[in-house]
Amino acid sequence: MNSLTDRLFELGEVDFADFTARTIPNVERELFIGVRTPAIRALAKELSGTAQADDFISQLPHRYFEENQLHSLIISREKDFERSIALINAFLPYVDNWATCDQLCPVSFSKNKERLVPVVFGWLESEHLYTRRFGVKTLMNFFLDSDFDSRYPEAVAKLCCGEYYMNMMIAWYFATALAKQFDAVIPFITDQRLSVWVHNKTIQKCVESRRITDEQKELLRTLRIK
Repeated sequence: MNSLTDRLFELGEVDFADFTARTIPNVERELFIGVRTPAIRALAKELSGTAQADDFISQLPHRYFEENQLHSLIISREKDFERSIALINAFLPYVDNWATCDQLCPVSFSKNKERLVPVVFGWLESEHLYTRRFGVKTLMNFFLDSDFDSRYPEAVAKLCCGEYYMNMMIAWYFATALAKQFDAVIPFITDQRLSVWVHNKTIQKCVESRRITDEQKELLRTLRIK
């Protein structure tokens, strides 16, 4: 093991590794060290911009879940947009679970949205599940406010498939989109443009959300598909 892996093991907790493994059942238990996210985040901050960090993120694939979490948090701190995209594209093929995918949140994105759009559409067309999921998450995080465009939910709706972790992300996207762009997005529900599972899961998430008004929730309840 390299020194960073050693440090992760020093921070690990067996009980927490057991807990985390239960939430990510598609990753084998032996690949969890049990390091809590705040500790990994602190380590990423400490390493940011160092040669040690550069050496670590060049060593793909990693073995342990927490190594991937650390990699995700290190490259999320990259401020240069082009380097950020290069690092993400190198890493995404090795992402094998929802937690690592969803933790990846690059700081360079918010100031480079126009340049980001074609990159996101490339991710949406990937054959790799978690690359597509990351593309949808990026649209959800950065393109539901003033930068919203109707072609974004159109693209997401086409991704409905038989993959649980993809469909959960799509439902999360549409529930968030309804909270922020209700009038523009509600036709996807009224016209039943999503798969039945995603349609009903979206409504469930909306009904449970504090960002959806009582009036909107009442309407959405009537639109469940039985």
